[in-house]
Amino acid sequence: QVQLVESGGGLSQAGGSLRLSCAASGRTFSRYVMSWFRQAPGKEREFVVAVSGTGGNTLYADSVKGRFTISRDNAKKTVYLQMNSLKPEDTAVYYCAADGGGLGLVLRKLEYQYDYWGQGTQVTVSS
Repeated sequence: QVQLVESGGGLSQAGGSLRLSCAASGRTFSRYVMSWFRQAPGKEREFVVAVSGTGGNTLYADSVKGRFTISRDNAKKTVYLQMNSLKPEDTAVYYCAADGGGLGLVLRKLEYQYDYWGQGTQVTVSS
């Protein structure tokens, strides 16, 4: 069982930066691909970025490529999302998710492929 707790959301002006954190419980954190998804008001939840168990491989949605950076610290069982050059369209609830199906190796984008989810943290970007 893995529990995920996000933090770091808040309000930013366009062009600003925020850093999200997701702290995980459990003993085998490094065997999980960790990802961030987001859900804007009135829209479906969408994939943002994933990182492999070792942190060596990443997969970004085109909409955030070059602006967002995912990283993880397996010793601290924490994954981070550094968000730069924020845009109003980045406004959403951001969710951390863990996928243990691929033993930390396979980067996947679909919600049903993820086993554990955090409660979400709100990010609001004003224009």
